[in-house]
Amino acid sequence: MQIHRDWKGLPASARGASVAMGNFDGVHRGHRTVIDAARSSCDAPLGIVTFEPHPREFFAPDAPPFRLMNSEARANRLSRLGVEQLYELPFGPALAGLSPEAFAREVLVEGLGVRHVTVGQDFCFGNRRSGDVQDLARLGREMGFGVTAVPLAGVGGQEYSSTAIREALSEGRTRDAERMLGHWHRIEGEVVHGEKRGRDLGWPTANMRMEGLHLPRLGVYAVLVDVLTGPDRLSCLGVASLGVRPMFGRNAPNLEVHLFDFSGDLYGQHLSVALVEFLRDEAKFDSIGALVDQIGRDADEARAVLAGA
Repeated sequence: MQIHRDWKGLPASARGASVAMGNFDGVHRGHRTVIDAARSSCDAPLGIVTFEPHPREFFAPDAPPFRLMNSEARANRLSRLGVEQLYELPFGPALAGLSPEAFAREVLVEGLGVRHVTVGQDFCFGNRRSGDVQDLARLGREMGFGVTAVPLAGVGGQEYSSTAIREALSEGRTRDAERMLGHWHRIEGEVVHGEKRGRDLGWPTANMRMEGLHLPRLGVYAVLVDVLTGPDRLSCLGVASLGVRPMFGRNAPNLEVHLFDFSGDLYGQHLSVALVEFLRDEAKFDSIGALVDQIGRDADEARAVLAGA
């Protein structure tokens, strides 16, 4: 998959795609219907038009973090779906200020040269979200690209939505989130240096930051781990603590992952960590020994859970 971070100056090989357009936070089952419609709309490479940062982050920079995925995780998921061209457009004053007509002409036609555009039926675009799917269809007819608006998808009368997935994760309902996502919720990013307490306790961990991401319920999880970079690219089972480490004061939330049956240096490498099942809430123990004993029980429970996952 090729990733482009502007709509200007693209090579001919990156133009002429059939694109699904939207934010695709989580790349859930509803998003999949839009992507699949773009795939089947015409004989053209499959592309995604999305925005970075998320427009909501641009317009409300002080709002609490809400994203299910960072851009790295979204790109990895879209690549697994067979996307050939990812247009991750820089969202800022210039893009936000374009009228629907200017966006269609300057970005979709002159910039990306799209053959077809597929969106959800509630899609809005242009300055102050003033354009809707009817406007997009009209502009497509005028400017020479096809448009498909896909009905919102769901199950049991409930639409698949990033909001519903966030609610499930906030309550530790990882399997409900998985049913809506169509895949395990994953946290992806670089392994950073921590305070190395896990190693001293006999349970070394890979530490990952949670900045900018919606926080699932704080606590301990059974996890599946993919090492995406470096010499030790592999998949393995593990147990992870997501939280503020109350035994050692209150800290910024992060994810600490212990990989079962693994020994190696993961600093600077990138992991993909799937939250399979919530095991327990964070707790403050009376002693380090009590904490170590509980970690052992957590690891045993995680192994049992993952054996049937």
